[in-house]
Order: sequence, then C-alpha cells, then structure tokens
Amino acid sequence: MDFNVKKLASDAGVFFTRAVQFTEEKLGQAEKTELDAHLENLISRGDGTKNWTEKILRQTEVLLQPNPSARIEEYIYDKLDKKLPSKATNAELLGQYMLDAAAEFGPETPYGSTLITVGEYQKRLGGAERELLHTSATTFLTPLRNFLEGDWRTISKERRLLENRRLDLDICKARVKKAKQAEAKAAAEHELRVAQTEFDRQAEVTRLLLEGISSTHLNHLRCLQDFAEAQATYYAQCHHYMQDLQRELSSGPASAAICPNPVSSAFLSGPSIGAAVSSSSSSSSNQKPRTPTMEQMQLPVTGARKAKVLYDYDAHDVSELSLLADELITVYTVLGMDPDWLIGERGNDKGKVPVTYLELLS
Repeated sequence: MDFNVKKLASDAGVFFTRAVQFTEEKLGQAEKTELDAHLENLISRGDGTKNWTEKILRQTEVLLQPNPSARIEEYIYDKLDKKLPSKATNAELLGQYMLDAAAEFGPETPYGSTLITVGEYQKRLGGAERELLHTSATTFLTPLRNFLEGDWRTISKERRLLENRRLDLDICKARVKKAKQAEAKAAAEHELRVAQTEFDRQAEVTRLLLEGISSTHLNHLRCLQDFAEAQATYYAQCHHYMQDLQRELSSGPASAAICPNPVSSAFLSGPSIGAAVSSSSSSSSNQKPRTPTMEQMQLPVTGARKAKVLYDYDAHDVSELSLLADELITVYTVLGMDPDWLIGERGNDKGKVPVTYLELLS
C-alpha cells in the first residue's frame, strides 16, 4: 500500500512537471525540440488516415445497418467476442409475411398465388442482402477496424513515448544551460547525450511505423475494391430477381384480373412482333400472346457492337441467350425493345440478354 502511494505521488509530480513544461513552451518561455520535416509529414498523414478511416467505417456501418439499436447490439457482441444470433433481414420478414397471408387467403386464389410469388422473391432479395452484409463485414469493415484497433494503437503508443523523450531532452538542454560549475555541467551534458540517444532511437521507431501507413493505404484500396464488387453483385442480383418477378407476374393468374404490365409488354410493341401476336390472337382468341422466338425478330438493328459479359446468366425461355462471365458477344437493339435488354449473338446462337450483365465495348 505504501509503495502504491509513493508511485501515485511520483506520477502526480511528473504530470505537474509536464504541464508546466507544456505551458512554458506555449508561452515561448521554454525551448522546444522540433521534429524533422519528414517525420512531421508522416505524423500529419497518419492522423489524416486515422480520422478518415474512422469516418468511412462509421458511415459504412450506417449504410449497411441503418438501425442504430441493431448497430449497438452488433458492437456489444463483437466486443464480447460472441457471435450475433442470425436474424432475418427486412426483405426476408416481408416475404414470410406474404407467404403467411397467402396461406390464410388461399394459395389457389389470384391474390394468394401472387402473394406467394412476390413473397418468394422478397426472400431471395433478403438473402442477397444478407450475403452483401456478410461479404462487406469480412472484406471491408473488419480490415478498417483492425487498423484502428491494432496498428494505430501501436503508432499512438510510440508517438506518446516520442513526446516524452522530447520533453526529457528539452529538460536536459535547460539543465546544461543553467549549470554553472564544471562538475554539474559535465553531469548535465552526460544526461543530455543519453536523452538525445533515446530521443533519436524513439524517433526512428516512430518513423518506421508511420511509413507503414503506405502499406495500409494499399490494403484499404484492395478492401475498397472488394466492397464495390460486393455492391455490384448485390444490385445485379436484385435487378435480375425483379426482372424475373415482373416476367412471372405478367404471365401469372393475376394478369387476367388487372391491366397488363406496360413494362413487361414493351418488348412486344414492334410492328413485326405485333403482327405476329395479332395473327396468333385471331387464330385462337382464348390463347395468351407468346414471347416471339429469335427467328420472328426481323426488325431493323441499330448500333451493333461488342460486349463483355460480367456475370453468368441462365436463359429463362427460348427467347433469351445464356451467358458466361468474361466471354465476348455481339449485341444490338431492335425498334420497340425494352431498354433494359439487348439482342445478343454468339456464333449461330441469338437471344435477349440483360444490359446489366454486360460491359459495352467501343
């Protein structure tokens, strides 16, 4: 107990001495050793990296999880090193409510069957969102947190040691100036040399750590690319699911009870296709119009060009063309087509392809 009291008193004395020294430096009454320009630039760059990393991390968390209560819960589980219980996303909950409602209203009714269709796709959207959250947390958020809680803490600790070494060095310089007797001056000069050596050694350690910020930037660059790729995949999946949903709704039982979907029928608005549909309707008024095959698409083409496929795509009917990632195909449009689709050609194969799965080349 006696030792702790002495240590506490010693620490208080050091703190008071440091406070006085800082005050004198601010007032210009005490000498202050300046760091070299290179080290000062590294410190400034390190502070900027730390501050912006914190802001980007926090805002990304808000983007991925807008609910502040949920973010706090995730933070607590992370600090306790426990796995957060798996929870359904909002889209998955909505999908399940639709399925439950369909069971009550009757799955054989137009409303009930449509609820089932839309509910299933909502659950798929929720699954895609869950994958985005998992991938973003693993490849982007975790590396940013590791830097702030690991590397930056080490840098901050060494910077505090450097500041203490600088203060000790300045005190020794002041003692040398105040020493009058030869013996006292020799002792003060010895302390100054020791303090200078310790300061130089700590400055070198701090410099090496701060120079590692360049590697941190490269690592965060890769993480940023992974995050953007995860977002691109997520939005492409959502667009794909919604196109499939529109297609199913336009051909499902509910389409007979409501007006046709103009977006789904935009592809059938061309003169040649319209004539084919009109002919089909006149021959059998009870049959629904069918999506024309590629052989029926004789409309003028515009802007034929090459395109690179970004993602795999499985055709849903004979009018579409399946795609493989990274392959090159020829694409063009025809009058009256839905702007979200193009006609793609690969050798003798031809069919509709979604624009979002392509990178158009000049």
